[in-house]
Amino acid sequence: MANNTSQGATSEVPELLYHTLLHVIDYHEDTSGYTQSTFPLGTHVTLQAAKNFAARSLQELGYEPDDFVEYAVKTPENAESWKYGDGVIVYTKAPAGQVFNVKIDTTTNTENLPAGGPGDTPKLPSESDLLHYVIQTCIDYNRDRSGAAQTVLIEGVYVHRRDALKAAKEMLAEDKSNFAQFDVQEELAEEWPFGDDVVVHAVAQTGENYTIAVRTVPGSHKKHGKKSS
Repeated sequence: MANNTSQGATSEVPELLYHTLLHVIDYHEDTSGYTQSTFPLGTHVTLQAAKNFAARSLQELGYEPDDFVEYAVKTPENAESWKYGDGVIVYTKAPAGQVFNVKIDTTTNTENLPAGGPGDTPKLPSESDLLHYVIQTCIDYNRDRSGAAQTVLIEGVYVHRRDALKAAKEMLAEDKSNFAQFDVQEELAEEWPFGDDVVVHAVAQTGENYTIAVRTVPGSHKKHGKKSS
């Protein structure tokens, strides 16, 4: 970790950040597994803190284990027999068929956010109370014609929304001529069919579909938090 000195105080600046993600596969909506979405739930400066948070993150959304027909949490005791993927910390299945996977992804700390936030989270500047996550999804129809083969990566995390939007727009722009289709939300306005938080949609010459979205933790809670009955 590097040091960040300000007004006589020294804070550690971690090289890496660990992000907890909620990945939802809606088999109730589409039995092929095509309908998927990924939303950020939190960011920590140590892997252990991220794992601890991930294990209880569905409770932060208002859910309890009894809300699911299957509920599994990865622990040191069951790690060798864990069958839900290396990056998955929590696997659940809802009665209606939706699968909720809680995962951890790692990025470099490009904004040099210092440690020192509550619960081993990064300390944000006084003018900001949330992070903006640039999330890329690739749907590979060559691997699975149904569209169920999807890869999701956090491409960057930013304090300011304007910086996240700028990064999202530029992410695929250098290779724009290599895409069969390249759409930017602000250019299509009311005709945009890919979701309010998707900034760019592109289709490669080889058929892969890409979306670049900017999402936040409050937005994740609004989208996937348990609704009061």
